[in-house]
Formats: sequence, structure tokens, C-alpha cells
Amino acid sequence: MPAPLPLSGVVITLNEADRIGRCIASMREVCDEIIVLDSGSTDETVSIARSLGARVKHRDWDGFARQKNAAIERARHPWVLLLDADEWLEPVARDEIRKLFASNIESADCWLLQRRTHFLGHAMRAGSFAREPVHRLFRQAMRHGDVPVHEYLDVDGWNVRLSSIALEHDTARSEDEYSAKLQRYARLWADARATRGKRPSALRGPAAGAAYLLKNLVLRGGFVDGHAGWRFHRLHARYSVLKYRLLRERLRPG
Repeated sequence: MPAPLPLSGVVITLNEADRIGRCIASMREVCDEIIVLDSGSTDETVSIARSLGARVKHRDWDGFARQKNAAIERARHPWVLLLDADEWLEPVARDEIRKLFASNIESADCWLLQRRTHFLGHAMRAGSFAREPVHRLFRQAMRHGDVPVHEYLDVDGWNVRLSSIALEHDTARSEDEYSAKLQRYARLWADARATRGKRPSALRGPAAGAAYLLKNLVLRGGFVDGHAGWRFHRLHARYSVLKYRLLRERLRPG
């Protein structure tokens, strides 16, 4: 097996025993170190991560962006590969990372990976989640913007390029679990937006849900994913409606 690259793999976790092994195992071949920042798992997440050679640290939960930034700060290499516990790299992706390091890794500060979502065993073939550019391979000096949900890597002033490296994402253990997660995100989004004080119209939510379905099922061909794709996109359309309804409730006069 080739030697690992001068690359730090970083993952944040909370009760991911059923998924963390696949994630870490997929990074071991290319990452010289793997850092797992855990926020208090009560299952076997920590022991599994350590058994696979990861350096595990604890930090009380403080939001997605702050947790990821704290994990990145612990990396000792100039390049970071950031994965979520439900993501992994197939062998071809690992080969492409090696090729990138051997050729022109330094020609950018951040490389976009192309993430493919798997929903309840179905790998998306079309729609926004079949080939979603995500900021996951970047210089250690970069950080996420301090927002409560839908955290983003702050790339202002940095050179970002798109790679051909695929990242796999197994987004849900069950439909009910995924629905509950989207509802939590909707509440966090509404709480954050409520501080701006602008109340959306009653039609904003339904319009956002309809626009999401049009974009992903029709314009981006998501209909080819059949029933599994419909179930997935329906949940996201409901999320689009819910977040605006919650925002209206938070900004209701009186």
C-alpha cells in the first residue's frame, strides 16, 4: 500500500457507531492522520474510531461550524480532508486524490469534491444531490463561517477549483430520521433568520417548495430516480415550506 499523503482527515461525531468505521477506513489510505472530534457519544463511536487509528478528542457541542473549526485547528498538516461520519471515499476517489497531490494540488486553496447522495440504499442519478460540489479538501488555515445551520467554508479571498473526485453520502438511516433532521434544520434556520426581522409572505414557503420540486425533478432530471428519488425530494420540498412557515411564526406581530 502506498504511503499516506501529508493530509489530515477530520470528522466530527456524535453516536455514529454504525457509520464511522466506513468513513475512517476510506480515509486511512490517503490521510497521514485522522482526527475525530466527538461531542459525547454514548455508543461505540469513540472505541471504533480509536481501533482504526484515529486520534479522538472530546469537545462539548457548540454548533456545526464551531465544532468543525475546532477539529480543523487540531490538524497538523497543511491540507485537510473534511468528511461527515455518513460520508466515504470509494477506491477510485482515493486514487484521484493521490493524483491531485502528485500533480497540481497547490494550484488552488480549496478543491470541490462532487458528492453523491444515497437515500435508503438508492444512489441518486440526477437532481441537485447526484453531483453536489462541496468544499471538503482545503488548506488548514481555512475556516467555516459562524452560522448555526448549513455551515459553509469561508472561501472569500481563496482560490477554489472543481475536482473530479467523488464523495459518497449515505444521508439517512430511515425516512423518519431524515424527516426529523430536516425539521431540526428548519427550526435552526428560522431562528437565525428571525434576527433579521423581515417576515416573509404567506406564499413564500409554498413557492419555495414548488420551485425545489421543479428544479430537481424536472429541470435536473430527478424523475429518473423513481420512487426513492420522489420520497427524498418530497422531504426537501416540505423542508422548504416548513422553514418559511416557522419564520413567519417567529415574526408574528404581537
